[in-house]
Amino acid sequence: MSERLNLSIMSAVYDRVQALMDGRVRIEGCDHTFMTAGHEQMFFRAFETAEYDIAELSMGSYITAVARGENKYVAIPVFLSRIFRHSAIYYNADAGISSPADLIGKKMGVPEYQMTAALWARGFLDDEYGVSPNMMHWFQGGLDEPGRYEKVPLTLPSGTKFDTIAPDKTLDAMLVSGEIDALISARTPKSFSSGSPNVKRMFPDYPAAEKAYYAKTKVFPIMHVVGIRRELVDKHPWLPNAVFDAFCAAKDFAVDWFSNVAALRVTLPWFDAQLDETKRLMGPNFWPYGISANKKTLSLMLDYSYRHGLTDRLLTLEDLFAPSTFVEVKV
Repeated sequence: MSERLNLSIMSAVYDRVQALMDGRVRIEGCDHTFMTAGHEQMFFRAFETAEYDIAELSMGSYITAVARGENKYVAIPVFLSRIFRHSAIYYNADAGISSPADLIGKKMGVPEYQMTAALWARGFLDDEYGVSPNMMHWFQGGLDEPGRYEKVPLTLPSGTKFDTIAPDKTLDAMLVSGEIDALISARTPKSFSSGSPNVKRMFPDYPAAEKAYYAKTKVFPIMHVVGIRRELVDKHPWLPNAVFDAFCAAKDFAVDWFSNVAALRVTLPWFDAQLDETKRLMGPNFWPYGISANKKTLSLMLDYSYRHGLTDRLLTLEDLFAPSTFVEVKV
């Protein structure tokens, strides 16, 4: 009998991975140790040292790394984090901004240019509002702590204005003071959370804007992907599908669990109504894994990455994912 693989898995805590974390779901042929961390720490350690066998990865950073030939991981089409990003754009109230078009010519802050939240925000600003990245001046740095830098080196188009902020400054403080005009951030700035009158959200009713965007485009933005260390995939060709199947089973556990609304299992009073609305808008499989169900969204990410200078060529889906995961067996 062949020896079982002992794998380390790193991801954030989600309902859709809980069954893997607690052992109700196992990866066939493997034993695993599950670890958790905050996203910034997790991504830094994965891209810098590749110390996990299986890791949740920033999709934007992964695409950039693949294009540079520096991808220590091979992705499988498991998308642990998805979120619309209309909520991620903030602006200084004195910057003369009242609509996305007003961002033209403005100073835009971003914790990391290649982070996936920024990739999607740039994309819909370009496609839906005609505001392309080269129409703004970009400033990169830590949101709340000084000294943050890009995980993956960038070579942006010559027309893109890009600077790193001073090592003793933060983007949130610069937004409040007016040193930058606007900010894209996956995390809510502390200034906004604390009610600073200087900081406003570009889309105050962002759920309505995001639902309208989905109704028009049928795109549910992907943020994070699961990667397996390349040497493991090369040595064990069966592993990508085994890991994929396990993550799918864990997600199925979660959906079955929270869909029982006879007694609410999620601490939200109208969760059943929200679940019904989501299914009406997005269908019963509203958080799909797999390549075919996500082809439009993935192709758009590759287009944005190339169009906005994160990659020097237009990558294909075959560049991103383990070959065996393209085969989807139907019963």
